[in-house]
Amino acid sequence: MVGIKKKINVGMIGYKFMGRAHTHAYRDVPFYFDTEAVPVLKAVAGRDADGVRVAAEKMGFESFETDWRKLLERDDIDLIDIVTPNSTHAEMAIAAAEAGKHVLCEKPLAMSTLQAQKMYEAVKKNNVVHMICHNYRFAPAVQFAKKLIEDGTIGKIYHIRAQYLQDWIMDPNFPLVWRLNKEVTGSGTHGDIGAHIIDLARFLVGEFSEVVGTFETFIKERPVSEHSGGLSGSSSSEEKALVDVDDASAFVAKFENGALGVFEATRFAGGNRNGNRFEINGEYGSIRWDLENMNNLQVYLAKDPVGLQGFRTINCTEAEHPYAGAYWPSGHIIGYEHTFINLMKELMDGINGGYSPVPNFNDGVKNQAVLEAVEISMKTRSWVQVSNVF
Repeated sequence: MVGIKKKINVGMIGYKFMGRAHTHAYRDVPFYFDTEAVPVLKAVAGRDADGVRVAAEKMGFESFETDWRKLLERDDIDLIDIVTPNSTHAEMAIAAAEAGKHVLCEKPLAMSTLQAQKMYEAVKKNNVVHMICHNYRFAPAVQFAKKLIEDGTIGKIYHIRAQYLQDWIMDPNFPLVWRLNKEVTGSGTHGDIGAHIIDLARFLVGEFSEVVGTFETFIKERPVSEHSGGLSGSSSSEEKALVDVDDASAFVAKFENGALGVFEATRFAGGNRNGNRFEINGEYGSIRWDLENMNNLQVYLAKDPVGLQGFRTINCTEAEHPYAGAYWPSGHIIGYEHTFINLMKELMDGINGGYSPVPNFNDGVKNQAVLEAVEISMKTRSWVQVSNVF
């Protein structure tokens, strides 16, 4: 006999790209994982009444609101999920915490480190569970890489080189969507996809010590967008506006444990649709991962016999690999959406157990400090201590 589960009623603010990814994950968590708490799609909020009504029906929410604040007033909402543009995160998360709701927030957590710290203080003060959605941590191959590092398999870490390469705004006629507007997004490529490789580096290697970096904006003006989301838009006007965020960022980092890192994030790497990659080199071996081949982890071990040395490919679909046992038989690969399902599984466990799984708002603050330190470095043309940002 199946025991009675704790129902966690979800109120989501926003419903487009990330809203779809999160909703799909909530729906599939009980299918794959036997958690004590299960999500219920209670309500979704959006400003466009017709749009949010259609989204609620399509995604399976029981109801919808046109004012996100209404979700906080409802006694039948336990968890607020924020999938809106970056400039709205702080107000929504702080208000949700003060209303006693648990909070899941998309990345980057905030527009600044100070803002992120206020968000973290709010969730701590109100004793609610909180997470930030860095879903790539939850690919089984990334989790297995973490295990190899913690087990000492590759020894002391010397290097990480990480890239997040995309190409979707290379057309100079691509419109000025909100992800290219500093007032809404905070920073461009750096905060959007650079945030992911920073989080992966903190997860796998450790805390950043100091950074030095630079930004570049290749297309200085773009058509004003008439109808847009974060990743697409349209414009029939010849009016153009200045692009005030970066198209690419690059920085070098030193870690507290002595490791050295090289990081690159760009939306101008032609042929790279979503190239999130890292390589980590240690005293006994190396590991590589690529999101576009996300089930595989490449591992090199120096102890292998001469003549047999080289990177081997581990297909991380065995039941012994993290999360993999919840899905299909070995070799039956999983995809992008499963990283969110694994994250939501941890969130449900956290809410049931009364703790905030990682990555949480504390991680969000630390990630934000690295992002901000690189921005300061770009402006001052000097190395910046990450600890000085707090």
